Amino acid sequence: MTEPWVALEPGADPVERVRELRRAHETFTAVGTVARRVRPVVADSWRRSARAGVGPDGTARVELTDGDLGSYRAEHPLARVMPLIRELMGPFAADGEHLLAVCDAQGRLLWVEGDPATRRRADRMNFVPGARWAESAVGTNAPGTAVVMDRPVQVFAAEHFIRRVQPWTCAAAPVHDPRTGRVLGALDITGGNGLAHPHSLGFVQAVARAAESQLALLSPAEPAADTLELNALGRDEARLLAGGRRIRLSRRHSEILVLLARHPEGLTGDELLCALYEDESVTPVTLRAELARLRRILGSGLLASRPYRLTAAVESDVAVVERRLASGAVAEAASAYTGPLLPGSQAPAVSRLRRRLADGLRTALITCRDPDLLAEWAHAPWGEDDLDVWRALAAVLPTAAVRTRLDELESELAAPVGWARPSPR
Repeated sequence: MTEPWVALEPGADPVERVRELRRAHETFTAVGTVARRVRPVVADSWRRSARAGVGPDGTARVELTDGDLGSYRAEHPLARVMPLIRELMGPFAADGEHLLAVCDAQGRLLWVEGDPATRRRADRMNFVPGARWAESAVGTNAPGTAVVMDRPVQVFAAEHFIRRVQPWTCAAAPVHDPRTGRVLGALDITGGNGLAHPHSLGFVQAVARAAESQLALLSPAEPAADTLELNALGRDEARLLAGGRRIRLSRRHSEILVLLARHPEGLTGDELLCALYEDESVTPVTLRAELARLRRILGSGLLASRPYRLTAAVESDVAVVERRLASGAVAEAASAYTGPLLPGSQAPAVSRLRRRLADGLRTALITCRDPDLLAEWAHAPWGEDDLDVWRALAAVLPTAAVRTRLDELESELAAPVGWARPSPR
C-alpha cells in the first residue's frame, strides 16, 4: 500500500478486507500477534491500546454532561471555529448519513452532529458529546488515534480495537494552535464503510487546515483592560501584567499577590501574617512595611486595606489549572501547569496551595491513565522522583526505560535510613 494512512488499497474488496481484519483482530486479542495484512499504523495502535489496558469489549465513558460540558465547550478554542466546521462538514455529513465530530486534545468529544438516525445508532456506543474517545481509553479510533499520532488517519471497520465500534468507519485530522503548534483536538467524520476512501481523509484534513487558518486570523480574546494577569507557576518570583506593565515581583511580594488573588474579598493583617510567616515572632510592622513597598510598585489604587485586597480582577495561571481540573480537562490542565507554585516559598499558605494543586493534577493524571500525559509529568523536573506516577506509567507503558527508572525509585524507597547509593567509579 503506497499510502499507509488510507484504509483500503485501490480496487480492494471491502467485504473481504473486513473478514481479514476480524480474523487478525481475534488473533491479536487472543495471543497478541498481529497479522502482516494489518496496516502498521493500526498494528501500532492496537499494541498501544493493549498496553493501556483497553479491552475489546469495553465502551467509552461519558465524563462531561449538562452544564459542565456546556461551560467547557464554550471556553475551548475550537468553539470559535465551529461555525466554519459546520459550514464545511455539515452538508457532507447530512447528505451521506454521516456524523461530524470534534474532540479536544484528550480525545473527549465536544460536538457530535449530523444525520439523526446515525446519531441514534452512535449513541448506543457512547459516541456522544462529553465521552472520552482517547486511544488510551477506547483503543484504536480515528479521532483518538489522530490526536496521539498528530496526523490525519482513517480507521476502517474491524481496525477499531473495540468490537462494538467495528461496524463503523471514520477519518480524522488534528487541529493545531496556529501560534504554538500545540494540538487543540481533532475533526472527525464517522459513518459507513464508504468513508474508507482517500477523498474522505483529504476532505477532513482540508477542513482542519481551514480551521487553523481561521484561528490564525481571529484575534485572541483579550482580558478586560483592568484585569491583572499573574504568573506564579514554575518560578520563585511571580510576574504580573498590570496596565500594560510587566512587573517582576520579589519572592515575598509574589506570595502576597498569590494569596490576595485567592481571596478577592480580602484578608486582614493578622490573616496575612499567619499565611506568610512560620515565625510567630514576626511583627505586624514588618508586614505593613512589605505591603507599603508593594503598593508603591503596583501604583496607586490597586492595593486597598482594611482588609487588604486587590481592587482589580486577577487572572492567574493557578486559577486556570484549577478550572480545567474541575471541568475534567486533564490534558489542558497539564499543559497549563508549568511547574510548582513558587517552589522556593516557605510561606505556610503558599506551601499548602502548592501541594494541593500538584496533588490534584497528579491524581487526575494517574486516574486517566494516559501514557503521554503520565510520561510528560514523570520526565519533568518535579516528577522525576514521583514514585506513584512512575508506577502508573509502567502499568500503561511498560518499556525497558520506564521499568528501569521505576526499579531505581523502588530500590531507593526500600533502602535503610542512612544508606547512601555507592558513587559510580
